[in-house]
Amino acid sequence: MVFAKRLREGVISGQITSSIRIWASPRVKQGNRYRMGEGEIEIESITPIGFPDITSELARESGFLGVLDLLKVAKHGNGDQVYLIRFHYNPTRSKTSSATQTERVNRSG
Repeated sequence: MVFAKRLREGVISGQITSSIRIWASPRVKQGNRYRMGEGEIEIESITPIGFPDITSELARESGFLGVLDLLKVAKHGNGDQVYLIRFHYNPTRSKTSSATQTERVNRSG
């Protein structure tokens, strides 16, 4: 998973533990780990939600100022499916992280 540069510190510190993504289909899987910096993101859950479910509180929990700020960043490609992703950051990578997962996170975002 790639996070906007302004969100990365909050993810690493554990202040941000959720993300809203608008994709055509899920790009992450529950239980998988994705490299981020010196550590990794572990996906706890991925839940399909609707646009009305994106509240100001959820946007702030995801590191944004509000819903409009989140929506400017959340859409990736031609997707129209909204997903709520819960995760936690592990400061050190496990030896089981795959190269494919590593490549996805290393792309700038």
